[in-house]
This record gives sequence, structure tokens and C-alpha cells, in this order.
Amino acid sequence: MYGFLRSLLFRLPPERAHDLALNSLDMAYRLGALKLLAGQPEPCPVRVMGLDFPNPVGLAAGLDKNADHLDALGGLGFGFVEVGTVTPRAQPGNPQPRMFRLPEHQAIINRMGFNNEGLDHLIANVQQRRFRGILGINVGKNKDTPNDESERDYRCGIAAVYPHADYITVNVSSPNTPGLRDLQFGDSLKALLASIKDEQQQCHQRLGRYVPVAVKIAPDMDDEGIRFVARALLESGLDGVIATNTTISRERVRGHQHEHETGGLSGAPVREASVRVIEGLYAELGERLPIIGVGGITDGESAAEKVRAGAKLVQIYTGFIYRGPGLITEAVEAIRQEWRRNG
Repeated sequence: MYGFLRSLLFRLPPERAHDLALNSLDMAYRLGALKLLAGQPEPCPVRVMGLDFPNPVGLAAGLDKNADHLDALGGLGFGFVEVGTVTPRAQPGNPQPRMFRLPEHQAIINRMGFNNEGLDHLIANVQQRRFRGILGINVGKNKDTPNDESERDYRCGIAAVYPHADYITVNVSSPNTPGLRDLQFGDSLKALLASIKDEQQQCHQRLGRYVPVAVKIAPDMDDEGIRFVARALLESGLDGVIATNTTISRERVRGHQHEHETGGLSGAPVREASVRVIEGLYAELGERLPIIGVGGITDGESAAEKVRAGAKLVQIYTGFIYRGPGLITEAVEAIRQEWRRNG
């Protein structure tokens, strides 16, 4: 059924199709018809960051930036759902068109630019949700906030969503906010991580509840950069790392009509880069800090591959758009088999 629906949706401009698909999911949820679109995977529990996940396959941030569709997405069988990226203040993002399909590559290029309705809107939606599964909230900085003031935006975001999230993701790796990726390197990263940890501790003390914080990084760094990030994360005392965001490389899509569109490339072409970063992180981190693997998961094997590289959980987004809800169960089963083979 999803293949037929996708063929219809792909006749529309990508962003319009995106909105229509999510609104249709909402309608199916209200009518109790989600089971026609997706079966539910068998439980495959795993404990990561002190949280008990019903299965290791989650939805990555970006699909539901404002938590407008949380109940419907939560009913599809994901082990966890991450919403956002949300910024302190609402912002429109970049001008359209800003999303491009590359079907031959099972890929998407986007330069959305953290378009979202702001913290107040997202929190209001989260407070009204019926979904009781594990919820991650991804926070970022506003486009017009200078990098040397970025700590203010991240602290604001963490403080606001802390009472409502099961875990929080700090996004320092989107290529669509000018200068954002500079925060992944050197003293800027160490200072930011220290500030994030301080805010987490303050929230913990104030609310009496510990919410783990993970950092989402890019695939476009060399081996030394990966080692630096791993060491900085260990020193910071934060709780996890999500690897990876979209790539600015076009090596895997040379010759495509959209090759020169600016923005982040996601889907199958980022698979190898994501695995390389996960392997590099795991070589430094081992079991001391959990890795959530994301990037290029289009089938069960590519999900299991992330686990072999060192990931404890995985997330899907672009593969979900191309494959539909069936990918969730396929990925869960592949990871289950991987775990069985390796004890």
C-alpha cells in the first residue's frame, strides 16, 4: 500500500508532499486506521542512557519539527520519536524551494534552515500528546544568534524542554544554519559542551529529574576531528552522541540534476560516511558513551551495519520516506538478529 501512496505523493513538490503525508497520517490515526499502513514490530527492548526503549529503531529529528504529528508518528511502531529541531524563537527557515528528491539515489537534499514555530508551540503540542513512548527533543540556535552567543540559545532550549523530554539532543551539525558546524571544533565545542552540561545539572537540581543529553554531529570530519569530538564528549560528562547529520559532500551523487543545490544530503549516499564516523567514535568511546546511528538506513542490513559499527540505537528519516513504515519492522528484526549472532 505504501508504494502506491508514495507514487502519488512523489508527483507533488517535496515540501507539499511532506505536509500532505503527515496530515494524512494524522487522519489515519484519528480514524484508527494506522494498522493498515504499518504493522507493529515485536518487542526488542534495549536500555540506553538510562532509558528503556521498546525497540532500537527511532524516528530522527526533522520530520516533525514542531511535534504537530507526534501521536500519529508514535503509533507507527518506532522505539522512540525525536522531534525538532526547535529554536527559542520561531523562524521561517530558508526560501523555497528548499527540498529536492534524488530518487535514483534514495536521497534528499534539504536546506530547510531550522524552520519551526518556536519553543512555546512545540511544548504546547508535547503537553497535549497521547503518545507515551520515549520522546527526544532536538534543540538548536536561531539563525540570527551569533556563534559567540549560541550558548544562550542552547541553554534556553534545554531549560524549556527539560520537563517534557525523555532525552534532549543538541544539534550543532546542520549545514543549513550559517556557521553552526563551527561549534563542533576546538575550544568552541569544549566551551559549548561545558555550558550544556551546566544547564543540565541546574535543571536536574531544580526539577529532581535527570534527563540525558546527546549531541548530534556531522559526517564531514576527518579521523582527527572524530577523535577530538569523542574526547571532548567524554570530558563533558554528557550522555550520548548521535552520528550523523546530513552531509555537504556530493561525491555519491555526481552528475545528478540537483548535485549543485546547497544544503544537506541525506539517505543512501551518506551511509558509508555515517558508518565511518560511528566506527571512529566507538574506537575512542567503547562502551563509555552510547552512540545513536543515523544516516543512510534504507533496509534491514544498513540498520544492522550501524549496530556492528558500534551504535546502540538507530534512527531513520529519508529511508522512511522512500520505504514507508515497513522499514521500521525490517530494521528492528535485522538488529535483533545481529544481537543474537553476537550474544
